[in-house]
Amino acid sequence: MKPILHFAPDNASLCVRLALEEAGVAYDTALVDRAARGQRTPGYLALNPNGLIPTLVTDDGPVFETAAILLWLAGNGGAALMPAPDAPGRGAALSWLFWLSNALHPALRQLFYPDRYIDGGAQAALTRATRNRVAGMLDLLEGAAPDVLSPGTATLHTCYLCPMLRWLALYPRGDTDWFALSGWPGLFALAQATETRPASLRAAGAEGLGPTPFSAPRPPTPPIGSAT
Repeated sequence: MKPILHFAPDNASLCVRLALEEAGVAYDTALVDRAARGQRTPGYLALNPNGLIPTLVTDDGPVFETAAILLWLAGNGGAALMPAPDAPGRGAALSWLFWLSNALHPALRQLFYPDRYIDGGAQAALTRATRNRVAGMLDLLEGAAPDVLSPGTATLHTCYLCPMLRWLALYPRGDTDWFALSGWPGLFALAQATETRPASLRAAGAEGLGPTPFSAPRPPTPPIGSAT
């Protein structure tokens, strides 16, 4: 069967959609209605007990966690997006993939949802500290990961990172003045190159992300579902 991507527009499922499109893997989609808290329904929790988006339903069963889905895809039609197990650069590619999953992505969640981590008046201090952490992480990426973040090449890493760069420019709504992607020229060039790829154009069209979804993003206008 074709894998089924359980998605919500402009959520972490976008990273997986980009990878599926880049790999040319045929897939179906199933909307998770965030406006109705569809991620907390018994049916969805049976697929993903964490109640988070995305989930990819495969012949092997449901796969959840963004990095796990991306790595699964690399072994099931998306080999061009990740060095093979015996290829040079495999170790670095794995390291940066898990860094995106374990360091940058959780920091963004903390930035966007501080109330889930700390109460009341301390949230402003947490937000300031998290912004500084994220900026440092982007500095690290700008200088240390050229092999897996080449503007001319689609990888699992570009599929994962470019949506996160988008979200930093958009969320929390009305509180993003601290962030300007142009401050990281290499990442800005990566975002510009990625959004011109046919796979990105298809993903952006499916989720209503506009013509410059990564380098100069605007709030989504999805044809179906809600981003929040």
